[in-house]
Amino acid sequence: MTLDGLPNEQVIFVTGGYDHAIKIWQAHTGVCQRTAQHTDSQVNALDITPDKHLVAAAGYQHIRMYDLGSSNPNPVINYDGVSKNVTGLGFQEDGKWMYTGGEDCSAKIWDLRSRDLQCQRIFQVSAPVNCVCLHPNQAELIVGDQSGVIHLWDLRSDHNEQLIPEAEASIQDIAIDPEGTHMAAVNNKGSCYIWALTGGVGEEPTRLNPRKKLDTHKRYALRCRFSPDSSLLVTTSADQTARVWETTDFTETQVLKHEAKRWVWDAAFSADSQYIFTASSDGVARLWNVSTGAVEREYQGHQKAITALAFRDQVRPSS
Repeated sequence: MTLDGLPNEQVIFVTGGYDHAIKIWQAHTGVCQRTAQHTDSQVNALDITPDKHLVAAAGYQHIRMYDLGSSNPNPVINYDGVSKNVTGLGFQEDGKWMYTGGEDCSAKIWDLRSRDLQCQRIFQVSAPVNCVCLHPNQAELIVGDQSGVIHLWDLRSDHNEQLIPEAEASIQDIAIDPEGTHMAAVNNKGSCYIWALTGGVGEEPTRLNPRKKLDTHKRYALRCRFSPDSSLLVTTSADQTARVWETTDFTETQVLKHEAKRWVWDAAFSADSQYIFTASSDGVARLWNVSTGAVEREYQGHQKAITALAFRDQVRPSS
């Protein structure tokens, strides 16, 4: 199998979790290429820089960055100046800055052009932040917190708006599809809320129009992700499943379930939107075929739960 017909070296697949290890895999073969040490804490979230040179790991009171191109098992950039758990992170599309969210009730913007990770801007909320999501327009940050509030932070104007889709339900994850037409949010009651998005171009802020509420899972929902072609949404849960939904009408098209019966913590689509990677509490990452629902490959080597994964296989034009 080739993912999207790309040469193997273009594909980067990284996992991390409770065994204090970050593993870098050959996505095509299931072979672990190397293991990096993340000794201080569990890995809460991972993301790969747009240039594919570094992987960033969010942990307890720190952010670590590892060089993907070298055999150095230790982080090349360390940032320890954060309190509590960093729960989410990601990158602006040109790699100019990183955004994070955490249990210190804040979202932050970090300048990546200096090697010592300068925090440029802070957005303070009144509850621990569970997730952060950057709009494809690169100008609005969506922040979800434990009290159930979704905050829309406009980075251009510093204006922010709030909405509460469901009272007393913690927002666990938020995603916007690459085309910027839909936003999804999942909560600890297993519900997924869908909005149709308008605006968001130029200086115009994004407007959210409620579209649907899905009863996606019987238990805690953990993650939601849109496919690169915007046609599918995957949700993962403590109910031991990942579920795939078609974005045309948000009907369920596939249930990804394994007999290992463990929480599914994280998920990512391949660039051609035909495969899904999952990370679960049994310490195994899996590659699923979306159309058949079958497991195509397993990535075994972690000693404890895998709570985060990161995947990049699009070839970026060199600037």
